[in-house]
Amino acid sequence: MLSKIDRGVLYMLIGALISAINGALTKVLADDMSALEIVFFRNLIGIALIVYALKHTPPTLLGGKFYMLIQRGVLGFLAMILFFYTITTIPLGEAITLNKTSPLFVAILAYYLLGENLSKKTFFSLLIGFLGIIFIVKPFSMSISYEHFLGILGGFFAASAYTTIKKIKDVYDSRIIVLSFVGVGTILPAFLFLLAPYIDALKAIDFLFPKFIMPETLYIWSLIVFMAIISTLSQWLLTKAYSNSNLSIIGVISYTNIPFSIGFGWMLGDSFPDTLTYIGIALIIFGGFLVGMKKK
Repeated sequence: MLSKIDRGVLYMLIGALISAINGALTKVLADDMSALEIVFFRNLIGIALIVYALKHTPPTLLGGKFYMLIQRGVLGFLAMILFFYTITTIPLGEAITLNKTSPLFVAILAYYLLGENLSKKTFFSLLIGFLGIIFIVKPFSMSISYEHFLGILGGFFAASAYTTIKKIKDVYDSRIIVLSFVGVGTILPAFLFLLAPYIDALKAIDFLFPKFIMPETLYIWSLIVFMAIISTLSQWLLTKAYSNSNLSIIGVISYTNIPFSIGFGWMLGDSFPDTLTYIGIALIIFGGFLVGMKKK
């Protein structure tokens, strides 16, 4: 029988591959839909899938911290919309890598919120990881890409959501936790669509207030449904992974979706990363690896 940590690692390995495929589908759909629409439909279909699973096998945990479910949902939505937006604006491999700064943020949040140890070695590891970010965003001209900044911010919100999972994993069934994520991730986009006609948004945040356009072709709908299915599966696997093992260890394993994403991005027309970006990717992975090593 697989140990608790082994199960968490296996869940994350499968989830990482699915996550890379999901990123590629997002990039394809971005030609016909806004990032917010992709988030909305992905989560709407996800609700149906989770509700069906709960009806088939009811949860056994009683719950009791509803506010934390809402918190997980809001943080998850912020992470997802920023992640999807960066996918539509920068190369897929870079977007995935910046999102994968989340394990670095997880180590910091786990120290402050969960009381996990933050040693000198871990601090050094975080410095290496954030040095990698500098190589990717290339702020040497003192002008950092806004899209890259949003990618990093998305990584922070993702880390916050993962930390929340750790705090409620023994209170709620993993499917309920995922349901809170897709539920909030449906309601908030719907609200933003309703506001869009009345909001003259600044360019920096206009991606949050796009005009809603109903997809019309069978091709687009088939991609949406497929993405919703594998995204929901990925979220379930991610939730199980972070529930079954140490946050930092699972965070390191999540980096395996970076090479997948670079390959998928190349197939979709992205150029391969330049030398500085490769160095940045390597530093982020190495920093995350060192963060995880402290728990082994």
